[in-house]
Order: sequence, then structure tokens, then C-alpha cells
Amino acid sequence: MARAVSVAEMEESPESDRLEGFPHPRLTARVYGHEDKEAAFAEGFQSGRLHHGWLVTGPEGVGKATLAYRMTRFLLADERDRDPFGQSLDVPADSPSSRQVNVLAHPGLLLLRRPWDVKAKRFKTEIPVDEVRRLRSFLNLTAAEGQYRVVLIDTADDLNANAANAVLKSLEEPPARTVFILLTSQPGRLLPTVRSRCRTLDLAPLSPDVLKRAVAQAISASGENVTAAVPAGDDWALLERLAGGSVRRVLSLQTGGGLDLERRLEAFVAALPSVDWLAVHSLADEVSSAAAETKFNLVRGLLSSLIARLIRAQATGAGAASDLALARRLIGEGRLAAWASLWETLAAEAATVEALNLDKKSLILQTFAHLEMASRS
Repeated sequence: MARAVSVAEMEESPESDRLEGFPHPRLTARVYGHEDKEAAFAEGFQSGRLHHGWLVTGPEGVGKATLAYRMTRFLLADERDRDPFGQSLDVPADSPSSRQVNVLAHPGLLLLRRPWDVKAKRFKTEIPVDEVRRLRSFLNLTAAEGQYRVVLIDTADDLNANAANAVLKSLEEPPARTVFILLTSQPGRLLPTVRSRCRTLDLAPLSPDVLKRAVAQAISASGENVTAAVPAGDDWALLERLAGGSVRRVLSLQTGGGLDLERRLEAFVAALPSVDWLAVHSLADEVSSAAAETKFNLVRGLLSSLIARLIRAQATGAGAASDLALARRLIGEGRLAAWASLWETLAAEAATVEALNLDKKSLILQTFAHLEMASRS
């Protein structure tokens, strides 16, 4: 029998899909910018022909999990708590089903995500097949008459090969009134047979105005003063550019000192092929400790995005004037393929460091050595 997660266990173990300092997306009151996707799901339910598999796609941090939990609460709610006109997924926050979903204690919900490794004190890098094996016992349970069951996978990108095949088997022959909701930022990497058995809700990056409202909601829910905490002027303009329409990315950058890190990295890259190794060592020391994991991930992500931005600027001739000028100087004619290969090398090296828990400082230093060599060639 599938066992619900207790409140005590949730407090003891961190959640891989929660940004530190902010409530989990399942506790977010409203999803911004995706009203049409909510309407499509509500319409399917109201028609009586609700699809059994839903693939919620889109970049990280644009509201996939928030929408998925709204869908989940709606399905598991008592009929009298749903919108009788089928136009909204709103469910009263104080309803029994909402409270149960919010603490992951609803018997009709099975959540599959990367587990916390208690001994290693870190999240596993994938969802193993052992986690998915809980699916069989969950689906063998008899649901209450007329009630739905929900299998929520956050994210399907984390499923290893065996786990993905196990999910596919259940998707192929789902029990009645069982709905699978799979979150993914990389739908193209999923098994084609998994994609083909799901209806897709593709969430786009948020527009600037919507992004700001969603950020304000998240900051308000965190207990901070919204007016003081939401940046303005040049800081907001830089955050908006770096975030790419992602609420999570704005919050990560803001709380992790991302604006300062971005400006430092831009200065390092602008100085290439010259490298201030003393400053680079200082940065590497600053972000490589176990306590600075958030900063390390920010540096890695910001640097990867910066290099990708320069490659794109050189390839398309479009982008900010500063990016175009730097791209022409560093990459120039005839070296686009070499820099694209470098970007892939840096991504592979970072993935190896994360998977094997290798030395983070060495990765930072090696990255700048690669950049120095590429800019001199």
C-alpha cells in the first residue's frame, strides 16, 4: 500500500523542488500567465472526457508545479468544492482535500520525485525505479466511489531509464479515474511513447508585467515586505533579462546575490583573454564550500547563460550591443563551432562534478582555463 508522507518527515527532509526561503509551489495561491492552460484542463474535466495523462512543460520556474498542484487539488476535491461552471481550478484553501494535498497526506495522491539520501545528506541525482515501484501498489488500491487518483511526477526529467519504462507501463493501461501529471523542462528527452500518451500543456516564459506580479506574490508569501524586496530600476531590468521569464530564477538571483555575481562574471569574461587569477581563486573559494551551494549553482548557471548568450549573439547578429561587441571580439568569424563545443564541454564537466560530488573549486578554475584558451586561439 502506498504510504503517505507524514508532516514530521516533510519537516525533517528537504524538498528538491522547493527554493529555500520560499513556500513550496503547492502552497502558492495563484498561477500567473497560464490562465488558458487552466481553462483547457477545466474544459476537459467539465466535458467528461478528461485525458488520463498530462504533460506540463516549460522552462524551470514559470509555474509548472504551481499549476500541477492546482490541477491535483481540483481533481481530489469534493464535488461541492469545485467551480460548478467548470471555468476555474480554484478550490477553497481550508477544504479537507486542499489541506491534505498541501501536506502530501491525501490518500489519492502519489508524488514521485528525487528522494533525499539521508546518509549522503543530498538529493539523489535521479528518480530510481524503486521509487516508481510504489506506483503499482498505489494503483492497486481501490479508490473511493467516484473519486479520482493523481500520480504527480516532479519532474519526469529525473526518471532514470528503468523508472521511465515503469511509468510507461502504467500510462499504457491506466485504471479508471486515475490521472497522471508529469512535469518536464525537457520534453524532447522523454520517451516518445510517454509523450504520445499525454496531452501537453506548454507553459511559456512569463511576460515582464506578469513576472513582476508573480515575484511579488512569492515574496509576500515568504513573509518579506514586497515593496522593499522587489527590485526596481537597473536592478530589476538586469534581473528580468537574466531570468528569462522565470519566477524561480528571479528569486534565486535576488536571494543568492545573483546581480553582484553576474556583474563580476561579465567583468571576468570582458577581460578575456586576460584572466585575473587571484580574483578567480577568490570567487572559487567563495562559492565552493558546502554552505555556499546556492551561490555555486548560480555562478555555474550564470556563466553558462553568459557564454550561450555570446554564442547566440555571434550566430544571429542580434542581442544587446555589449553582447554583440564582446562576441565579435572573443568568438569572431570561423570560431563559432569551437565555442559551441566549449559550451557543451563546460556543461558536461559541471554535470560530472554534480553527479560525483567532486571538487567545486577545481571546476571553477578549470572553466576559466578553458575560456582563456578559447579566447586566445
